[in-house]
Amino acid sequence: MLSTENTRLPAPSADNIVQPFRTVKSDVIGRVIRLGSVVDAILSRHAYPEPVSRALGEAITLTAMLGSALKEKAKLILQTKTDGPLDFLVADFEAPGKVRGYANFDKANQVFLDAKGRAEQGVLLGRGHLAMTIDPGIGRDSYQGIVALENEPLITAAHTYFRQSEQLPTFIKLAVARHFEGGATRAWRWRAGGLMLQQLPREGGTRLEGEAHDASLEGEDDENWNRARHLAATVEDHELIDPTLSSERLLYRLFHEEGVRVVPPTDLAEACRCSRERLALYLQRFGVEELADMREPDGAIKATCEFCSRSYTFSTDELR
Repeated sequence: MLSTENTRLPAPSADNIVQPFRTVKSDVIGRVIRLGSVVDAILSRHAYPEPVSRALGEAITLTAMLGSALKEKAKLILQTKTDGPLDFLVADFEAPGKVRGYANFDKANQVFLDAKGRAEQGVLLGRGHLAMTIDPGIGRDSYQGIVALENEPLITAAHTYFRQSEQLPTFIKLAVARHFEGGATRAWRWRAGGLMLQQLPREGGTRLEGEAHDASLEGEDDENWNRARHLAATVEDHELIDPTLSSERLLYRLFHEEGVRVVPPTDLAEACRCSRERLALYLQRFGVEELADMREPDGAIKATCEFCSRSYTFSTDELR
């Protein structure tokens, strides 16, 4: 059973969405994310080595999947800072659906010529930390959760984050790969997808009166969660990125025995918040001597946004 709540299902090939859902029998919540042109625009623009693109693609997918639950204008920022060859990753989400990201890495390191996939991602990241920062918006305090990275893939650190910071049973699967697009374009393009499942506590974090010591109810919750998680774990990478397989069809494949309810999806778009005005304000923080060191031979000061690679040129007078 696949039912909708006050919504029209998206087209079967819908990309760049996060589709929330809830299983009926086991009563767990989840989200499916499908990224096509959005992730391809970000990764293709930067033209990183393939293992860097895969890691950044996973970071963007995870951040958008988590951030889609935020209220409008709230932000979620995922960052890694490590001692490995891939020493910095950042993925940025602004509700309701703007995403961006970039990576910093040692371009001279031979490991990028050898690493091919997720199996080597832990070596690329090395040791350091993963931080997730939620900025709810003006007038509200930000929240940051940090977990250690110990030569492990990003998805392992994400599971650790939910176990330690959120204390919610969570299942996450991510997939990022190049997909050959036929037809008139005939090109290899990046695609990404993900599946997330969570078991929520009863009544918003507290059990109903009389349930706290009811072992049978706790056992039933565990049984439902384990069953739903087992079904979610059967999803294949190719199913998460297949452009011909809609999110609702994928959910039916995985949870048809459980029953699934979906709500309207969140549309995603690749968008950068940089602007000439913002960059000018940033540069104005530097002193006269520091700005002088930044000048090009023609006297202008040029700056490039790390996220979107857009270049801005300023005269010295503009920054006084």
